[in-house]
Amino acid sequence: MERLNQDYRESGIALPPTTYAGSASRNQDWSGALIVAPPSAAGSPWIRRFGSASTAFASGWMRIRGARRRRSVDRGFVLSDHVDWPALLDAVDATGAERVWVTHGYREPVVRWLREHGLQAEAVASRWEGEPESEPVVQDEEEPER
Repeated sequence: MERLNQDYRESGIALPPTTYAGSASRNQDWSGALIVAPPSAAGSPWIRRFGSASTAFASGWMRIRGARRRRSVDRGFVLSDHVDWPALLDAVDATGAERVWVTHGYREPVVRWLREHGLQAEAVASRWEGEPESEPVVQDEEEPER
């Protein structure tokens, strides 16, 4: 995660100071700290070194009923890493790429659109098959949009 912070800073984005946990002293007091780690860290010996903690998960999947409970986290934050169609196409255009490989999501419609607009585009098979929670559950109507 610290590498991403470094990349953001080098791109001119101001971030508060951070400490790379891997280089910190074993005696460091982590109480009151926000530890950002990938989902694979949950329950690992690495994460246990920080002591007692409240856990959270940030994902677009947190909008689905029961996702927080199924992930066994204290808090869930709806934050998607997906982009909308105009933003995706703007990003492709901004690269100036003439050839695009589409690897995730609705590959075929994106490839078709890119080809129709003069780009060389290919769908590349992905090993990602979705979240193990199975099918999404529609949110209650009385819950506000987030």
